[in-house]
Amino acid sequence: MSWWRLYLGQLAILVCLAPYVNLQPAENINYNLVHSWADKLGMELFHLGDFITRRKEVQESFKDAKVVSRNGASIVDSMAKEIEMMMDLKVSAVRRIMDTAENTALSHQNEKADKMFSYYSAKEMLEPGDPVPPIPTPAPDMDKDIGEPLIYVQPKVVVLEPRPEFHNTPVNFSVSSVHVPVNVFDRAPDVIKAIQWSENLDQIFRDNYKNDPTLSWQFFGSSTGFMRQFPASKWRKDVPVDLYDCRLRSWYMEAATSPKDIVILMDGSGSMLGQRLDIAKHVVNTILDTLGTNDFVNIFTFDKEVSPVVGCFDETLIQATLGNIRELKEGIELFSPKSIANYTAALTKAFEILEDAKLNSRGAQCNQAIMIIGDGAPENNREVFELHNWRDPPYKPVRVFTYLIGKEVANWDDIRWMACENQGYYVHLSDTAEVREMVLNYIPVMARPLVLGRHDHPVIWSQVYADIEDTKLSDYLWDISQCEYQKADVLQFWQVRDRMLEPIEMHRRKYRRMKETWKQPVDSNVYQFMTTVSMPIYDRRENANITEEVLINEALWELQTRETKIANILGVAGTDVPINEIKKLLSPFTLGVNGYAFIVTNNGYVLFHPDFRPIFQGYILKPSYNSVDMIEVELLDDDRAARDFNPLLMTIRDSIINQSTGSKWMLVKNHFDEMKRVARIKRQYYWTAIKKTPFTLVISYPEQYGVSHMDIRADQEIHRISIKGTNLRNVFSGKRWKIHPDWLFCKHSNRTFKTPEIELLYFLERMSEPGWRWPGSRSAMPPEHAAAMFSNNSSTGRYPSINEKERYYCDRQLMQALVFDARVTGWFSNNTSFNSKDDKGTSASSPIAVLMGLLPRNEFKQRFGVTVAFLATHSGLTRWHEFHSNAAEESGAGETFSQNNTRAIDEIWYKRAVDQHFVREESFVYSVPFDAGESNSEILVTASHAVFHNEGGKTAPAAVVGFQFQHSALYKLFHNITGNACAVDDKDCYILDNNGYVVISTRVHETGRFFGEVNGAIMKRLLEENVYKQVTVYDYQAVCFESKSDNNASSMLLSPIFHVLRVGKWLLHTALWYIVQLLQWAPGVSSHYADMYGDSNETEPPAPPPEDHGRNGNGHGKKDKDYWLRYLTLHRTRLKPCDMKRELYTLFKEKDNVVYNMTAHACERPFVVLPIPFSNLILLVIDQLCPRDATVMLTVNPQPIDYPLAINETLACYKHAREFNRMRPHSCISRHANESGIKLCGKACSIYANLGLLLLCHILSRWL
Repeated sequence: MSWWRLYLGQLAILVCLAPYVNLQPAENINYNLVHSWADKLGMELFHLGDFITRRKEVQESFKDAKVVSRNGASIVDSMAKEIEMMMDLKVSAVRRIMDTAENTALSHQNEKADKMFSYYSAKEMLEPGDPVPPIPTPAPDMDKDIGEPLIYVQPKVVVLEPRPEFHNTPVNFSVSSVHVPVNVFDRAPDVIKAIQWSENLDQIFRDNYKNDPTLSWQFFGSSTGFMRQFPASKWRKDVPVDLYDCRLRSWYMEAATSPKDIVILMDGSGSMLGQRLDIAKHVVNTILDTLGTNDFVNIFTFDKEVSPVVGCFDETLIQATLGNIRELKEGIELFSPKSIANYTAALTKAFEILEDAKLNSRGAQCNQAIMIIGDGAPENNREVFELHNWRDPPYKPVRVFTYLIGKEVANWDDIRWMACENQGYYVHLSDTAEVREMVLNYIPVMARPLVLGRHDHPVIWSQVYADIEDTKLSDYLWDISQCEYQKADVLQFWQVRDRMLEPIEMHRRKYRRMKETWKQPVDSNVYQFMTTVSMPIYDRRENANITEEVLINEALWELQTRETKIANILGVAGTDVPINEIKKLLSPFTLGVNGYAFIVTNNGYVLFHPDFRPIFQGYILKPSYNSVDMIEVELLDDDRAARDFNPLLMTIRDSIINQSTGSKWMLVKNHFDEMKRVARIKRQYYWTAIKKTPFTLVISYPEQYGVSHMDIRADQEIHRISIKGTNLRNVFSGKRWKIHPDWLFCKHSNRTFKTPEIELLYFLERMSEPGWRWPGSRSAMPPEHAAAMFSNNSSTGRYPSINEKERYYCDRQLMQALVFDARVTGWFSNNTSFNSKDDKGTSASSPIAVLMGLLPRNEFKQRFGVTVAFLATHSGLTRWHEFHSNAAEESGAGETFSQNNTRAIDEIWYKRAVDQHFVREESFVYSVPFDAGESNSEILVTASHAVFHNEGGKTAPAAVVGFQFQHSALYKLFHNITGNACAVDDKDCYILDNNGYVVISTRVHETGRFFGEVNGAIMKRLLEENVYKQVTVYDYQAVCFESKSDNNASSMLLSPIFHVLRVGKWLLHTALWYIVQLLQWAPGVSSHYADMYGDSNETEPPAPPPEDHGRNGNGHGKKDKDYWLRYLTLHRTRLKPCDMKRELYTLFKEKDNVVYNMTAHACERPFVVLPIPFSNLILLVIDQLCPRDATVMLTVNPQPIDYPLAINETLACYKHAREFNRMRPHSCISRHANESGIKLCGKACSIYANLGLLLLCHILSRWL
């Protein structure tokens, strides 16, 4: 009977499982039902948007406008001329400063320096009411560093007033202020004398500003080190140390010397140890700091052999970009001396590299120099110089500068001879404090040909840079950031204890910190980016008396005064041109939505570009931020590998840097929205030179909708509608409107306004007055140009007088379009009439439309969650109106939208709506913020729709309408449509946007996440079935982080500092441990710190401290203690430029994609995907009963690119092997026939050394 019972048991099981056996997993998803969900959701959302935005009424409003073709060649030519005129104005101002400075210095040459002279010190000057610092008492009798009594001069008092044109910096327009670097003594005779006579420049500063109120900072950088700046302002004190020295800025260096090729030779003999090595490295780093992107350099160390400090840079010169300079500095830090130095081999190598560069047209092709850093040469190597440098007397093409290192040196004569006989300069260095001043002595020497030319003052335009910031500050800020991370870890340890080591917690913390480093804002107010125009200032004297020590015999030095020929540079004059001011001249309105302009330098680097991202983590400058090549931001859609640039793009780049004029169309990949979305479009490019500058202007716009643009008819012009009695101010009635804050509509030169809207209303009043005229140019002409024009033709009257009290500019075309748009859309900001029966924007056949029309306002808001409807036009106007469910919301409604969405065609929702128009005209684009589900705040969904105007077969975007509504309302609507079908455990329902981000999920915390991170396996299937297409985007401006640990064994053996650092590390470990213990023993203290510095992003409340038994159950054992110390110790990293890539996704644009007709099929295809009509969304329903491969994950986060690099090679090596063409600067003055008459080449060494002691030290250094 047992078999019978077994049979009955199995039969019972089959009967129980019968329903599940017959129902396959795929049958849980009914294709037709899902199709009805998608159709119903799309229809209801579309009618909601149709009703809210009144898009048909908006389209009807633009019926009187016309559509005309856009002429790219004419636009780029017009913009280039505007920029050229503006830049001429700046050059004119700098030239007047230069001329005044040279004359003033000449007239004051016989005046004595007044060491008690009082000036406005940028660091010390006071404002009224500031406490006067007490006089130092008791004052020291003598300053041991300079050997003179200390001088105290009471700071001067000045009134400062914040001015918006100087970014609200408090300034004074009556005087200038002086900044003196920390390494310069301001009471030294030559320094205080220059400060004294340069005060006469204040008048020309004021006159320049009067002639051109758009001028930014004007300054005179003296060769003695100080900088006089107008208007006067206090120096920043929010940095740990003042690193600023104007002589190390690119605008100074490039004006003071023509481009240069430099080979640095560093003595690698065994005697170069300890302090000598530190001084030598400091010298090398300072030389590197004086170089710019038009210079070329390399560093070699030499002992028995000559070796480059960066192996892949051998046998060549490299461009002195920030990235390459950083690579060289890291290489020199790893250098350690070895054996006897071979000067002959080193000099021969240097000459060969320089000769090869000149013969093969590489490098700067102008000045050439060899810098020798060592502690003495065994011979003068005359034969090497005769062979390579004295072939064509009296010219010596390569200058030699020598830096003798060490206090006790005997054979200085040979190394000095090398410099003096090769038109160079010799200095002796015995302390790191004097390095900067001594190194900078090479600048006046290389400037001698310029000065001897007298009348030729090259105009220099700098590369883009971040105002007064130093890139060294980036490393400091990153170190501070890491310290903050460690402090957070220590505090979190008290809060969560053992949870810190859970894999999920560690991953979450690491991911959150990496996300912070990915923040690369394009528009940021943290730094003021600018270019500077500058020109050198010469000492017009040809002879001068100098006093110097002369060696009479081996033991006697004597001070002697003699007259000698000189060719001194006094300094550099310059003025800043903020990048934002240049952008305002580019009239973004004329380029339209998704159109942009950028400027390229002679090196191929962008001065600015919409994809120029110079900072990361929101506030730290990138290590090589200002050497971004144009081909690194214009990404062709050609599926090539990283840095395998398309020959077509390279050809266009060559044409641009050669300052040709041309045009071309290209298929490109444009990423946007924090580099998480991508569009593949065909763009048209036009370019032309900005004359008399090294810059070329490029414009670009989409070919699909950029070839035409909106324009107004003659009868709609401002003056005609004013004549008809239209009050222009009434066109902009109410408060629910704003204009693009960065566009130049109308600008008053002598007045500032609180907001752009107030300024606009002021000019509308002016336009209504009799006698209004449109100015002919944004920039006034330089005074000397205007005077010449008026003298030749006084009746032109195009440009206002330079003495005119009221100056302004208005963009006529933009203002005409703005007033027209405001006039025809004035009705939009009025609240929607909910009970109107003739609402043109609503389809009467739609039940939801009927319902919306009948609902009272408060019920409408509660049911649909709509908060605001908005309209933005192509002319930069934004209007909106709010929806309130009660009176309490009235006061603050709409403020959030109006604060964050005023940039019209530059807003993401505007651009996406216009692109979506060509996917499906009758549709809205829906989006939610990225990772919105992780926040606890209310999520808003933004929907937008593009309104196009058609005329005569041409079409152009006129405006974008849209609305924002609560995500909870959308979720409720979706739930009502699907019922409980998506709420059960066997199905997952998602709504994804066209880039793969989750808009709706049954798990709200997944909202805003990329779907590939939620369910990588299904996302991979969607790729395989051509629902989405993967688009690779390369980021050539990325920042990586490498460990600071140094495993160089030689440094451990040779440097006693290493052992000191080991002791310091042990002390740090111990201190951290006791801090942790203190936090455990003092809960009151820890809770206070936790409240102040706790992790604000923690989603779970802090857990109470668990019982402390140790990880091995034995309490605080030694093993447990060491474990926590290893975890809490900061593992420092340093910044490194690198390349990364992102895999982004976009929906296939093919209509009637067959994949949307496919049903689910068991677990082979456990999902149904369908487009949601009238939107950019898709509906995805997944069968959860099928197994899921959780190991598959797709991400849009940046991933490092692995290039085929050899051992010890870096990205800099890879880029160097693939260098791009560049155009050399036009100005090169490297020689002058009279220079051989100048015999100043540095002072001889006057330190008496104990030869026996020197010999003993030398033997010990060789053998111990």
